[in-house]
Amino acid sequence: MTILVFAEAADGAFKKSSFEAVCYARHIGNKTGAPVVAVALGITDAAVLESLSHYGADQVLSVAGTSFDHFDAQTQSAALAAAAQSLGANTVIVSNTYSGKAIAPRLAVHLNAALASNVVELPSLDNGFRVKRGVFSGKAFAWVDMNADSKVIALTPNSIDVTRDERSASYNTMNFQPAVASRLQVTGINKVSGKIPLTEAEVVVSGGRGLKGPEHWGMIEELATALGAATACSKPVSDMGWRPHSEHVGQTGITIKPNLYIAIGISGAIQHLAGVSSSKVIVAINKDAEAPFFKAADYGIVGDAFEVLPRLIAAARSGAQQA
Repeated sequence: MTILVFAEAADGAFKKSSFEAVCYARHIGNKTGAPVVAVALGITDAAVLESLSHYGADQVLSVAGTSFDHFDAQTQSAALAAAAQSLGANTVIVSNTYSGKAIAPRLAVHLNAALASNVVELPSLDNGFRVKRGVFSGKAFAWVDMNADSKVIALTPNSIDVTRDERSASYNTMNFQPAVASRLQVTGINKVSGKIPLTEAEVVVSGGRGLKGPEHWGMIEELATALGAATACSKPVSDMGWRPHSEHVGQTGITIKPNLYIAIGISGAIQHLAGVSSSKVIVAINKDAEAPFFKAADYGIVGDAFEVLPRLIAAARSGAQQA
């Protein structure tokens, strides 16, 4: 038995969610005695590859090829399947990111494996292999027994703590060229730079219509900067063009699971809550004491955002200076 982990990278460095996936695999390896192999696609920098050994990888496999310059779920899932088959891996862990959501089902088909997506906890191995999944847009949880010989698990980012487990890992390379030419042609890529990706952020500051206009969004960004947070918004805000759709969180936008979610001037409609309800701590700020968000929030402040925000920003900056 070998446990394979897809170490997803961006801009030449591994994502935090990749280290979470390695830690998840390490937990299984410690329980079963199975080795953990982290697979990197198109990453050749030795120092970057070595970082995977700090979180529990026994072996790091760098898959080389000309097909990994741009994301292509068809090609990457085929490469991971080839790696899993060559290593005899029967359990594969991927992060449930945008890329992982596209790769995991294809990989399960390649390996004829059972698939569990939206996994939110370490597995129970006391009697078989049981995982806990978020279902119905995060409104409920399901416990699933995976009885198949081969398994693909898509782990939701920010679900488990990243803990260091230093290993003297071995390093190997494998060449891969797809048997079938990609049907994807990349004509251009537009990236947002200088911001923390929403799906990886541990703290998110989000604004809604209560801010009354895009000219007031500077306060959201000031608070986010003071907290080292990412910024987000509700659907009406993105629909009105106040903020880009890449910041829209909710059922029809991005689903996130930060350690702290601060909602400012957002009523808390069920569609919005579906995308943020898995946050570990939710703080709602709204001048309407009857706003639905207060029922879901861990902490609530009833007050005008234009009075509360300046005080929060000052407190956050003071705390940062003392730290």
